Amino acid sequence: MIEIRIHGRGGQGAVMASKILVSAAVLEGKHGSAIPDFTFERRGAPVKAFVKIDDQYIREKTQVYTPEFLIVLDPSIKTAVDYYEGIADNCTLVINYPKLPGDVPEKVKTIGYVDANKITIPLFGMPMVNTCMLGAFAKVTGLISLDSIKHGISEIMEGMKDEMLEKNIHAAEVGYKEAVIVEYKGRD
Repeated sequence: MIEIRIHGRGGQGAVMASKILVSAAVLEGKHGSAIPDFTFERRGAPVKAFVKIDDQYIREKTQVYTPEFLIVLDPSIKTAVDYYEGIADNCTLVINYPKLPGDVPEKVKTIGYVDANKITIPLFGMPMVNTCMLGAFAKVTGLISLDSIKHGISEIMEGMKDEMLEKNIHAAEVGYKEAVIVEYKGRD
């Protein structure tokens, strides 16, 4: 089973991102489960969402305690939450960051980073980074195709105005294109 943990702030779309990932996985013939975890239900509060993907039906509906994949929508939450807590050895990190982050633990094997704020603020007028980060996730991991992510966006955001839907799909495409992948060997 593949386990993914998404960290963000309330209003950034971490929970919606988990649903989009599951939709994309199902499109590719897999099974998926999205589980939200709200601490304080208010905009700006730390939020976690968990995704499990497998070739078999997933019965377990628990949090992800040892994620193999970590998506960080807002690295500033590090002051409130240790998003590296419990990560698996050889974890893959996909982070919204303008450059290679310097505080990465040795358990992280692969880092994908993209400046999702820079991409999404001109599109939405605010850092709505979830779909952009899913595009980056598709490129960095190869677990889910960009086309499946775009389909998941269309399915989960069904009923949204066409213009907003197109902006989210565009954000995913640019996130995919601009994500930088680094194989990380830990600190020297």
